[in-house]
Amino acid sequence: GLDGSGHYNGSSDLQLERMNVYFNEANGDKYVPRAVLVDLEPGTMDAVRAGPFGELFRPDNFVFG
Repeated sequence: GLDGSGHYNGSSDLQLERMNVYFNEANGDKYVPRAVLVDLEPGTMDAVRAGPFGELFRPDNFVFG
């Protein structure tokens, strides 16, 4: 699986091979989710960013307002 900073910590070659289904590989072997997070309230997005996996998401993937 992934740790909170987006680095792969598993031992399965098959799992690593299929990471690109849900994640894009960034520089430094870091994986970011292929996702756009949408909400009407900015507080929800702040909670995601402050959470244990907040570093995984790129700032331009958040849409709120």
